[in-house]
Amino acid sequence: MTIYGGKDLANAFRTVRKNTLQIAEDIPEQHYGHVPAPDCRSVSQMLTHIAVSPRAWEEVHGKQRVKTLVGFDFAVLADRVKAEEAKARTKAEILDLLRIQGDQFAAWLESLTPEILAESVIVADGTGTKTRFEQLLGTKEHEMHHRAQLMLIERQLGIVPHLTRQYQERMAQMRAAKA
Repeated sequence: MTIYGGKDLANAFRTVRKNTLQIAEDIPEQHYGHVPAPDCRSVSQMLTHIAVSPRAWEEVHGKQRVKTLVGFDFAVLADRVKAEEAKARTKAEILDLLRIQGDQFAAWLESLTPEILAESVIVADGTGTKTRFEQLLGTKEHEMHHRAQLMLIERQLGIVPHLTRQYQERMAQMRAAKA
């Protein structure tokens, strides 16, 4: 019996994407070209990367529904993502891309049955298996990884990240209530 299904996975993904969107909104458009260090993505490239990367998971676990990742050509998917990152987009276009792609991916996650989520897939190096559920959790982990990078970039740009602001507000309220 699964206690965490497709709808739960979709809701968790929506929460992650909502926080990413807030960061994308908080960073002024004039900083979307900011590159934090050599060989790193710019803010706009990273946000585009976040927006379109879930397509790879949907391709693998939805459209192709592969049984093994051994020999899978990940380079093709990576090249598609890189091509999207290279396209010039305004802040508004990137925000729309994040919303639309996020909504589409979450809707797909919602459609997944417990049986599909429980299917085992051989991992790329052939050393074992993971369920589709375990592998799809990777979409959230991937986005949160890049979101953490964006939060550090916000700090470099003099922006206090929204999650930090919310935490500070809660702490101030608790202290005020205690006083």
